[in-house]
Amino acid sequence: MRPRFMVSAIDVHAEGEPGRVLLSSALRVQGRSMAERLEYCRANLDWLRRLMLQEPRGYPAMCCSLVLPPTTAAADAGLIVMEQSGFNPMSGSNTMCVVTALLETGALPATEPVTRLVLETAVGLIEVEAEVRSTKVERVTLRNVPAFVVHEKRVLKVPELGRVTVDVAFGGQFFVLASAAEAGVELTSSNARAIVRAGAIIKRIAQEELAVRHPDNPAINSITLTMLHAPADAPGVGGRNAVICTTGAVDPGRPESWTGALDRSPCGTGTSARMAVLESEGRLRIGEKFVHEGILGTHFTGTLIAETHVGKLRAVVPTISGRAWVTGMSTYVLDEGDPFPQGYALGDIWADASESVARRPSVEVLA
Repeated sequence: MRPRFMVSAIDVHAEGEPGRVLLSSALRVQGRSMAERLEYCRANLDWLRRLMLQEPRGYPAMCCSLVLPPTTAAADAGLIVMEQSGFNPMSGSNTMCVVTALLETGALPATEPVTRLVLETAVGLIEVEAEVRSTKVERVTLRNVPAFVVHEKRVLKVPELGRVTVDVAFGGQFFVLASAAEAGVELTSSNARAIVRAGAIIKRIAQEELAVRHPDNPAINSITLTMLHAPADAPGVGGRNAVICTTGAVDPGRPESWTGALDRSPCGTGTSARMAVLESEGRLRIGEKFVHEGILGTHFTGTLIAETHVGKLRAVVPTISGRAWVTGMSTYVLDEGDPFPQGYALGDIWADASESVARRPSVEVLA
C-alpha cells in the first residue's frame, strides 16, 4: 500500500452525537488567527472535509474536529469544526468530544478532580472545566461564546408547511428556530425523516429572507442549522429539540432534496441559541439552569451566567454541560489509487450524488 495521505483520529460521541477528532497540526492549516484559519480551511481543505465525512469513511450524521495549535498563548489548543454543511466556527458537542479525546489519550495533561482548559475558536475563546476521575472524563462544562438573537418572531411562508414563525439566534453558529408543532412534526426518534424534511426547507427559506452577519466576524454570515423545539414531557427538563443539518443543496421546488441528518445530541450551540431566545422573551433568567433534551432522550444542561454585548447587539454568556465517551482510535488512509479521493455521496441516503467522483486533491503523505 502506498498512501498519499494518512491522519490519526479519535472517535468520540457526546450524548449520542458522533465527533471524530483529528489531531491534525500536521495538516498545516495557515492563518494568524483562528478566524483566518477557518477561512483557509473553507478555501483549501474542503477535500479533507468531504474525505472524512462522506462515505466510505463517514456517513450523513458524522461530524469532525480539527485540533490545531493555538494562535494565542491564552489557549491550550485551537478548534475548527467540520460538518456536512461545511466548516463551522464552533460546536458544543464537538468541543466535548475534543476535550475528552485530548485528556483521555494524554495529548493534554489531565488533573483530578477538575482540569481547566481554554480552546481557541474562530468566534472566541472557550473556557472548559472537565471533571476527571481515574483518568476518565466524566463531564465537560464549557463557557461558550456570547449568544444573541438577531431576528425575533418572523413569519416565513414555507412550502408545504404554510406560515411558520421563527427566531434566528447565534450560539456559536447561526440557527433558525421554530416550534415543532407549528412545523407540523412531533419530536420523536421514529419521526426523524419528517423532522429533517421540515427543518431542511425552513432553513432554506430563512436563508433567502433573513440576513445574518456576526458583528465581530463578518465572514460568519449564513444560517447553518435549524432547531425545532417543543415542551418537555419529563419534570426538571426545560425543553426538547431536534437540530437538522442539511446534507446537500435544498431546492424549494424539489421536495426530494429536503434531506439532512439530525444532531444526535441536544446540541450545545443550539442550546445556547435557544437560551438566548428564551431570555429575550423573559422566560429564562440569568443563573437559571436549563436542561435541554435531544432526540435520543439525552440531556445538556445550560446556564446563562452573564449579560454582555457583541458589537451593538445585546448578548448573554452561556455555559453548557454534558458527557462524552471515546468509541475508537483509527488511522485513516487515502491510498494513491483510491477512485474516490473525496469520498462519495450516493443518492439512496444523501441529498445529492453529483459529487460521487470528485477532483483528486494534491496532498502529501502525513504521519
